[in-house]
Amino acid sequence: MIKRSVKLQIEGIMNEMKMNLENNYKDQAHDALKKLHSTLDELKANGSLKEKDYNKYKSIANEYTSRLANYHH
Repeated sequence: MIKRSVKLQIEGIMNEMKMNLENNYKDQAHDALKKLHSTLDELKANGSLKEKDYNKYKSIANEYTSRLANYHH
C-alpha cells in the first residue's frame, strides 16, 4: 500500500502537468514531466515507493512522455 503523502506528492505533480497541458503551457508541462520522472526514481530509490506502484506510475509518466514528444513551440 502506498503512503498517502507519497500518493499526494505524485498526483500533485501529475495534476500540475495536466493543467499545464490543458492551458497550453508547453515548457511548464515538460518541466512537470521531468519532475515526475525524477520524483518517481527518487521515491523508489529511498524505499518510499514499491516496485508495483513505481511501475504503475512510471507507465503513466511514459505515456505522457510519448504524448509530449512532439509538443513544442
